[in-house]
Amino acid sequence: MRSRAKDDQPTLFGEAAADAPAADVPPADAPLAERMRPRTLDEFVGQGHLLGEHRLLRDMVDGQRLQSLILWGPPGSGKTSLARAVAAQTQAQFLPFSAVLSGVKELRLAIEQARVERRRGRRSLLFIDEIHRFNKAQQDALLPHVEAGTVTLIGATTENPSFEIIAPLLSRASVLVLEPLTSDDIRALVSRALSDPVRGLGARALTIEPPALDFLVEQSHGDGRAALNMLETAAELAGRAATSALSLRLLEEAAQHRARRYDKDGEEHYNVISAFIKSMRGSDPDAAVYWMMRMLDAGEDALFIARRMVIFAAEDIGIADPQALMLALAAKDAVHFVGLPEGRIPLAEAAVYLATAPKSNASYKAMLAAAEDIERYGPLPVPLHLRNAPTSLMKQLGYGRGYQYAHDQPGHVVEHTHLPDKLVGRRYYQPVERGADPVVAEDGEAPGSRKGGGSSTDS
Repeated sequence: MRSRAKDDQPTLFGEAAADAPAADVPPADAPLAERMRPRTLDEFVGQGHLLGEHRLLRDMVDGQRLQSLILWGPPGSGKTSLARAVAAQTQAQFLPFSAVLSGVKELRLAIEQARVERRRGRRSLLFIDEIHRFNKAQQDALLPHVEAGTVTLIGATTENPSFEIIAPLLSRASVLVLEPLTSDDIRALVSRALSDPVRGLGARALTIEPPALDFLVEQSHGDGRAALNMLETAAELAGRAATSALSLRLLEEAAQHRARRYDKDGEEHYNVISAFIKSMRGSDPDAAVYWMMRMLDAGEDALFIARRMVIFAAEDIGIADPQALMLALAAKDAVHFVGLPEGRIPLAEAAVYLATAPKSNASYKAMLAAAEDIERYGPLPVPLHLRNAPTSLMKQLGYGRGYQYAHDQPGHVVEHTHLPDKLVGRRYYQPVERGADPVVAEDGEAPGSRKGGGSSTDS
């Protein structure tokens, strides 16, 4: 099992209430995220693919059954809250355990506690946060107790269980994948926190301005805990300023980050990506890097930028520099592999390379011209000499007659045509005099495909 050193991630809505029953109301001085922790599955926001009708978690709770689970998802997606709600609604003892802070000794104590409760007729749910931090021996120590039913295991992890959890343990548990909360989920959490007078901020009659709410949603990046923490800080700042309106300025101060004029779903998104592409097309590496960093600074998905560069490499550079597409794909793989912020480095390298590469859209125009002829003429028949003839009847009908095997010809070039009869002489690919385009065109020219052809727009 691989071991990784990473920053510890607290569980969704904090860790303070891990020892308390899920139905209890946390103390008034507990963090807002802790107070707003969902107490039942019905209160849970998000993860509809797991909690809908006839879904595993819903059926498990409704049927009062406990089943070992591995919850795999990003921070703030609700792993701990789901485990606590399952324990509460199945009347199971909830045994919280941190793989970061505890070891085998504490695990033995938890198992012994579960044995005591089992003799009393009560089930125990052993919740292990950051279970991927357990080494192989620690995970092995869980197996007999899970297998014997002494405890039902729910492990939470931000890492791929296939790599981090031993196979025998995986075979005894179902892996459920949690997704980052959607924008609508975050808005629902914020609305609930602002309106709840007991656990939330409802008694203060706070309002949040639309631009401030948009900024909060954007800055939370699908993390429910982060959203509520930011909201609570903004509420404290509003109290000091003697105002009940949570403005964009207050949210920016709470997040310690200024809002960028960039809406990933609005006009500015398209303006900036357009400027990025046109800067590369115009061979301006400085502007290309600037617009790329503008997008990343505003929270744009790095893989979205990489995808646009892959498209650009094929459309605007093409055969003029065949390495461009490979480098763009390598940048995509690199940013996916290393993530941000380091992923900015291969993205910048690719942006500079694409901006300074020779440009040719000849292959792109060839594609469009071929598509135009297909639309105009429909599925024209394949010439007989290009058809395979696996049966004697096909041979009698002329299939394959006159076909020349290119590798048997001088220069590995054949004289016959390869287009449908109606399109003989049509020329789609017209190279430009830049980069490798003319070289590729010269090397790849075949007598039957280049002779007598007009432009791709000829009728």
